[in-house]
Amino acid sequence: MEKKDSKNTLLALSSLNTFLEVKMDKILMNILNIARYIFISLMIIYLFTCLISLSYKIVSLTLAQGALDFESIKMILTDGLFTLIVLAIVKTLFIKNGFDYAITFLEISFVVLVRKLILLETHPSETMLLLVLGVTSATFFVLIVYIHSLKYKWSKEESAAQNP
Repeated sequence: MEKKDSKNTLLALSSLNTFLEVKMDKILMNILNIARYIFISLMIIYLFTCLISLSYKIVSLTLAQGALDFESIKMILTDGLFTLIVLAIVKTLFIKNGFDYAITFLEISFVVLVRKLILLETHPSETMLLLVLGVTSATFFVLIVYIHSLKYKWSKEESAAQNP
């Protein structure tokens, strides 16, 4: 009798495990996909808001000032770079390949560093920070160019292997 109860318990646990692995995995994956698409939709709405805001700023400042002064140009450049960052993040949300995903985030970080370099007020006390940010952004740029050249070389080799 005790063996039968333990077998029934093991059978019940096995069926519960199968249910969790198959059905719950599918349900949770669907919930995550729905949440992902909601997030993508919100980010696209935010991107359009950034673009409209940037366009409004450019038009209103140009109409008000005519030729823009340095502070206005810096503000427009800052907003433009921020919009570029948001655009790159939205683009990244559609990438399914992990390698391309990582490269895109490397490109985003390069733009963020350049934006920081542009916005940073230069004081003699921040020379080391400027140097570190400059070297880091240059390293990111070299990595981006190198990886893109590697991808080009790989695709060329792959097409040559498919068409002997």
